[in-house]
Amino acid sequence: MSERIDTEREGVKEDSRPSTADLVREADDIEDNRAAAVSADDRGREPLFESADRDRFSESWTTIQAAFVDDPRDAVKEADALVAELMQRLAETFADERSRLESQWDRDEDVSTEDLRIALQRYRSFFDRLLSA
Repeated sequence: MSERIDTEREGVKEDSRPSTADLVREADDIEDNRAAAVSADDRGREPLFESADRDRFSESWTTIQAAFVDDPRDAVKEADALVAELMQRLAETFADERSRLESQWDRDEDVSTEDLRIALQRYRSFFDRLLSA
């Protein structure tokens, strides 16, 4: 990583290896850059769930993860069930959206280009997320 370079200055040998503080700053910079890249990737992506659902799923995951220490096997079973529930909820969300659009088409109602654009954006966002997982 960093190369050690010794230099002489005024008769005192100086070690130019990075200090712990330098390494911490470098790690913080890397993390800041990573966070900015993730933020840029998420721009324009509409959340797949309402905030209450996201909070509930997140809290359940935290509980499962904490339980792993005491009962790893049960925690994995619960994680599997939670992921299955999450996938089912996601499928229902997209099915409801598709049904709404199809019912408008069946009634010969014009679906606005804006509604279609939003639907396509949600599909694209979900598709991209699946591919990046």
